[in-house]
Amino acid sequence: MILWINDQIHKRQPDYICQMQIHIISVIPELLESPLGHSIMKRARDKGLLQVELHHLRKWAVNEYGQVDDYQFGGGAGMVMMPEPLANAIEELSAVHKFDEVIYLTPDGERLNQRIANNLSM
Repeated sequence: MILWINDQIHKRQPDYICQMQIHIISVIPELLESPLGHSIMKRARDKGLLQVELHHLRKWAVNEYGQVDDYQFGGGAGMVMMPEPLANAIEELSAVHKFDEVIYLTPDGERLNQRIANNLSM
């Protein structure tokens, strides 16, 4: 997430208003277009207060087939994400943008709750 001040917004709005820019890396970014195009998110985007960039993880795939997942070590049902495409995506985007926070959702991480959401919003 990047917070930066847009000069045009800064001139029309009070000093505390700034534009928020969010980059989302996803295997299926098309699924996020609908929720981001409605309600509070849509109004913020329409006013120029929020910019959301959706990035397709397959852009950083390790082969020409766009593979970003692999079978589990030891077999079993289901697939797991390969670390290389995600690491490559974060490295490339971090080289172009300065991020205040990089939030990586993982099943073994700390559970996202209201307290953590409040801390991230400040």
